[in-house]
Amino acid sequence: MRDAVTTLIKNYDVTGRYFDRNAIDSLKSYFETGTARVQAAAAINSNAAAIVKQAGAKLFEDLPELIRPGGNAYTTRRFAACLRDMDYYLRYATYALVAGNMNVLDERVLQGLRETYNSLGVPIGSTVQGIQIMKDIVKAQVTAAGVANTAFVDEPFDYITRELSEIDI
Repeated sequence: MRDAVTTLIKNYDVTGRYFDRNAIDSLKSYFETGTARVQAAAAINSNAAAIVKQAGAKLFEDLPELIRPGGNAYTTRRFAACLRDMDYYLRYATYALVAGNMNVLDERVLQGLRETYNSLGVPIGSTVQGIQIMKDIVKAQVTAAGVANTAFVDEPFDYITRELSEIDI
């Protein structure tokens, strides 16, 4: 897993260049948001179970067909698997948020996920909707924890949904 700093250094090292203005600005931005990233992670960690539970409840309220007979979250086992996956996305989104780099999401979450879900018949649209609901809840929790600018919170959740939603042509 790489973070924003190691990724930047690697990219410049591979090309044998010194940091230019863009690199310095990128580093400055990352370090300026460091405290907010750690505060956000602390807020998520202390409320993770409640965030997943609340997101699941909202998802099933919006898409009740998921928990009806024949729905993908029908039966206790499938319902629990859905919440387990939401917890998984939340945990790795938190890692990416702190790292300021989406690399961990590619390595640990997204690689082959869409294909796996398609083969199991897991609806990607409702998965994406659940992740977006979770993002909104996380942003509210992070704001309540005292972080004024929560724009950086969007990045890992939006990255996951964008990558899951991608359609191969």
